[in-house]
Amino acid sequence: MKILGIDYGDRYIGFAECDPDEIIAYPLETAKVKSMREAIDAAAEIAARDGAELIVVGLPLLPDGTEGARASKTRAFGGVLSRVSGLPVEYSDERLTTLQAEEYLAQGGVGKRDMKKYTDKLSAQIILTDYINAKKAGRDKNGKR
Repeated sequence: MKILGIDYGDRYIGFAECDPDEIIAYPLETAKVKSMREAIDAAAEIAARDGAELIVVGLPLLPDGTEGARASKTRAFGGVLSRVSGLPVEYSDERLTTLQAEEYLAQGGVGKRDMKKYTDKLSAQIILTDYINAKKAGRDKNGKR
């Protein structure tokens, strides 16, 4: 199934998708947005354009695994996105994905000045890859079997 992965932020939203066989996720693009509505419209447009059947949004959990204010805002984004796009939205733990993305970019020789161009879409790829791997391993979105 074609899945769209999203790293949602107030100013930037990163997108990734996977192949229909859910073997590999790859980064797509990053959109600069001014509002949640603009982010929802951008996400719905990309999902329709690319034929996504499911959307996975990174859920920013607190270090102890609980949900805070940012997670509530992300769930609100996902709920409206589901209604606008007509697609189911699921969530995947996104703790440390930005740090992981920045580490990958640094290892690849990308300088600090250029990292922002790539961080959000690479974070979306990591979120989607984690989701696909958990699904294949028979775990739920919280990593439980």
